[in-house]
Amino acid sequence: MTRLGDLTWPGVEAEILAVPLGSTEQHGPHLPLSTDTDIAQALAHGLASRRADVLVAPPVAYGASGEHAGFSGTLSIGHEALELLLVELVRSATESFPHVLLVNGHGGNVATLSAACARLRDESRDVLVWSPAWRGDAHAGRTETSVQLALDPSRVGTSRDAGATDNLADLMPALRHGGLRAVTDNGVLGDPAGASAEEGEALLLEALDDLEKTVVAWLTTDSA
Repeated sequence: MTRLGDLTWPGVEAEILAVPLGSTEQHGPHLPLSTDTDIAQALAHGLASRRADVLVAPPVAYGASGEHAGFSGTLSIGHEALELLLVELVRSATESFPHVLLVNGHGGNVATLSAACARLRDESRDVLVWSPAWRGDAHAGRTETSVQLALDPSRVGTSRDAGATDNLADLMPALRHGGLRAVTDNGVLGDPAGASAEEGEALLLEALDDLEKTVVAWLTTDSA
């Protein structure tokens, strides 16, 4: 078994607890609100399938998603609450596991993760944050659509219109000021056209290889 939630307490024994961290936020008219969480879970379980020393915790399905306000269904707990949640969760987890890995699927969580990890490392807790470095567009475009098609095509809608396709750096001033609503009517940053399960499988494999290499380097550094 690789799922922590499936075990009873006497059966809990692993070197690494992998915690999938995502969001519940809009991903355009064609992708589910759980997309970031789905991806984080898939990668955490993929790592556990490769390493017998990994258990996967139930996911944290809420993140800092304030930039998606105004799109129905988005649920954000904000940066302050997310940081507190992560700090307390890892403090608790390190009572049972020597290493805690936070597998993050939502870009809006990154700054908060960095702050939480700095606090935890100051307490000598062994925690690592990892996020996939996807090639391609930023949000609900071809990249995420391909990945979700690889995970579960039944959860991907057929209406896949492009959103804002300008360079993300050019969109950032307006995005920071007014969120995604200021730059895209349908919540998409990119163009889902051309997305395929085959491309998604390749992207997932690339990300999983990077995650595994990062974990190996982390553990090697710890043991040095």
